[in-house]
Amino acid sequence: MFAPGALLEWLACVKLKYMEITWLGHSCFKLKGKQVTVLTDPFSPDTGYTLGKQAAQIITVSHGHPGHGNADAIGGEPKVVRGPGEYEINNVIMLGVNTYHDAEKGAVRGKNTVFLIDIDDIMVCHLGDLGHVLTAEQAAKLETVDVLLVPVGGGSTIDATQAAETVRRLEPKIVIPMHYKTEVLKRDIGTEERFLKEMGVHDLVPQPKLVINKANLPLTLQVTLLSYK
Repeated sequence: MFAPGALLEWLACVKLKYMEITWLGHSCFKLKGKQVTVLTDPFSPDTGYTLGKQAAQIITVSHGHPGHGNADAIGGEPKVVRGPGEYEINNVIMLGVNTYHDAEKGAVRGKNTVFLIDIDDIMVCHLGDLGHVLTAEQAAKLETVDVLLVPVGGGSTIDATQAAETVRRLEPKIVIPMHYKTEVLKRDIGTEERFLKEMGVHDLVPQPKLVINKANLPLTLQVTLLSYK
C-alpha cells in the first residue's frame, strides 16, 4: 500500500527514460535507450579490441577508416548514418556536422563527421576522429550537448590539451574520453591520463557503464571514465 503522495512519485519514476552508455573500445559506444540502440564507430579486429556479438538499430560512422566503419559486424539490420545532415530514425534525431580529421582542413586525413544524437531526451555528441579544435560556428551547432564523447589520445585526433579546450567550448554536463591508448590497442597514441590531468581530475575508477536520464544530469561538469572490458 502506497503512502499519500508515494504513488504519484512512483509513477513519475516509472515514466523516466534512462539511457545506458557503454564503451566497447576505441571510438565505439553503445547508446541503449528505452526502445532504440545506437552504436558509434564500430571498429575492425586489427585495432586489438573485440566487438563481440552486438546489435543495434542505428550506426553512426564518423569517417571511412576501418577502425571506425566496421558496420557489417553489427547485427539487427541497422541503418548506417554517414556524413553531415539531419536525420530522424526510430524517433532518434541526429545532426551530422562537417569537421576534419586533421588541422589542415582535411588535406592530410580527410573529413570527419561529428554527430549530435538526441536519444530519450539526452543529447549525446560523438566527436569521431576530430583533428582540430572546433570553430565557433561548429561549436554553436553542438551547444545543446549533455554528454560529450571526446578523443584524447592525439596522433590522428586532437590531443589531451585540445580535448580539454573542446570541453570548455561546448560545456557539456558529462564528458567521457575515448580513442586513447589501452593495454589492447595496437596503436601508439597517448593514454587518458594527460587529459584527466588537464581536467583537474584524479583517481577516477573506470565504470562498466553510465546510466543517466535528463533528471539526474549533474549541475557541474562531470568527467566519467568507462571500462571497455
